[in-house]
Amino acid sequence: MARKSLVGVVADELLDRIVAGEFPPGTVVPGELELSAKHEVSRMTVREAMKTLEAQRILSVERGRGTFVNPLNRWASLEAVLRAASEGKNDAAASVQLIELRRMLETGACELAASRISPEEIDQLQVHVSAMQKAHDSNDVGAFVEADLGFHDVILHASGNVFVAVLFEPLHRVLEARRTQTSQIPDIQRHAIGHHRAILKALEAGDSPRAREAMDAHMQQTLDDLRTYVLEA
Repeated sequence: MARKSLVGVVADELLDRIVAGEFPPGTVVPGELELSAKHEVSRMTVREAMKTLEAQRILSVERGRGTFVNPLNRWASLEAVLRAASEGKNDAAASVQLIELRRMLETGACELAASRISPEEIDQLQVHVSAMQKAHDSNDVGAFVEADLGFHDVILHASGNVFVAVLFEPLHRVLEARRTQTSQIPDIQRHAIGHHRAILKALEAGDSPRAREAMDAHMQQTLDDLRTYVLEA
């Protein structure tokens, strides 16, 4: 793997500071002189690093005023947004928006999968549901999360739409972190198992509308559980 350029390293370090909340949206980032001393690089390197973040719409330059941090909804880099979602301070909003995104994509994928899924993929889903139940019974959160993610991954690929799985791939790390957080709660695990079984039955029947409704109900339950057990706890 090629090493990142010094400009890339400084851009990443500055993004880390932004994600950590050191420079909240709307605030001015330090000038080139201060940043060059902080990161022990030349002012030219800092200037190019800031141009990188400006191109990703993470920063915006206002002549005569300074360089400002943009709100997250203006960022144009998926990688940066995902980093903010997994490591940032606005955890509640990011969690809710991630479920909203999943709801939009996964309900449609499940509907498509109902008419395209193979017997082998149905078998895989059954294995994952059994593994979720076993992990729940033994209080193995890691195994539960792995089986949960595996179940959804089978459906995404069974949709037969190559773009769906590709769109979800960058989300995997964030989803794993979120699932590990919520799956520590036994009631959330129990709810998830019930919904996964309903989804599996709809897919086994090849019933597209029912499959879509089952996945939508799962996403709603996931959102309700997040609000009840995590955000309001």
